[in-house]
Amino acid sequence: MKLAKTLQALRPGKEFTYNDEDLSTVQWNDPSVVTPTQAEVDAEIARQEQEALDKKTEAEAKLAALGLTPEDLKALLS
Repeated sequence: MKLAKTLQALRPGKEFTYNDEDLSTVQWNDPSVVTPTQAEVDAEIARQEQEALDKKTEAEAKLAALGLTPEDLKALLS
């Protein structure tokens, strides 16, 4: 699933199939689409992970500003 999300981010609106999270198996419905390199995929995954971490940190800061502790957050998510 991580590969699908990454390919959708790198080639928005393009349809494809793949097997087993393997970049070498990607088949694009549009033959003019160029498959991204492994380096491009790795960089996009890192960007997405950093974005998710930034969002989490921002959310935690907002909750802390409201007076919630990390323990309160854990209790909410349980």
